[in-house]
Amino acid sequence: MVCKDAPDGNIISKHEPLVSRRVILRPFSRDDLPLVQKWSNDAEIRKLTGEVAPMDDAEAEKFFESLRVDKDRLWFAVVLKKGNRVVGEAGLLRMFKPWRCTDMSVVIGEKDAWGKGYGTEAGRLLLGYAFERLGFHRVSVGVVGFNKRALRFWRGLGFRKEGVQRDGYYCDGEYSDFVMMSILENEYKAQQKENTHAHNPKK
Repeated sequence: MVCKDAPDGNIISKHEPLVSRRVILRPFSRDDLPLVQKWSNDAEIRKLTGEVAPMDDAEAEKFFESLRVDKDRLWFAVVLKKGNRVVGEAGLLRMFKPWRCTDMSVVIGEKDAWGKGYGTEAGRLLLGYAFERLGFHRVSVGVVGFNKRALRFWRGLGFRKEGVQRDGYYCDGEYSDFVMMSILENEYKAQQKENTHAHNPKK
């Protein structure tokens, strides 16, 4: 499935939302841009996620337009079921079907939603969609080396460290490593099987 422009131009795709116990991943819309701008203009979040500059109105519109036309990207708003509140963004990018590979991103931008497991639910939904629905074999991510919380988060989803870009990230006058991580189709399936057994132990 690829992103297609919705009739009103305000929603990037028409696919069905992905739903877990507390979280909904729904197609990203223009109405979500003010929040993305807010997160991009937060220096702490920008440093942790590797963004290099704040986002003004023109850049926000450029970002939305890129989501609409990029057929190798699938983008969602992370919405809490309770209160229908948008707390983050997530998606697949640089999707390359011939190699069955894609990159992945999950950002919980609302700081009062940190540490509550919403990102984990969003990540599991997205991994399930990537492997089970879209048929990818490999999902990868790059993580800023000093972002220990993010490294724990991705490991918790089953990602494994596969390499380091030494001094691959520069921020506030300092270099940091960039950690490359990935999860393969068979690893995901084994993880799912293990989780099923854990929740349904044999008597």
